[in-house]
Amino acid sequence: MAKKKPKLGFDQRGGVMVVSRAMRESLAYVSMPATAKVLMDLLQLQWRKNRPVAYGVREAAQKISCTANTAAKAFKILQERGFIVCEENNPYSIVKRVQRRGNGG
Repeated sequence: MAKKKPKLGFDQRGGVMVVSRAMRESLAYVSMPATAKVLMDLLQLQWRKNRPVAYGVREAAQKISCTANTAAKAFKILQERGFIVCEENNPYSIVKRVQRRGNGG
């Protein structure tokens, strides 16, 4: 009888997330605050080919367990350092549509 693989609650599709080691070791990434790093991983889980990610500031704040202002700052840091490009730059928008950019430096 074959052993059953344990189900992982955090990944229902059974996929993997590949992240460049060079990106993780870059100064732009290493010097980011922890909230921006966590947001980067959350966005990475949402990315698909040829489709921007619609991820809200409130949703990010809830997942990271921080305030909406802190989550908004994390989005801003990722954008300033070149990890993401925000397609909608409406200051009143709570949903950020972002595209993956490169290795951020």
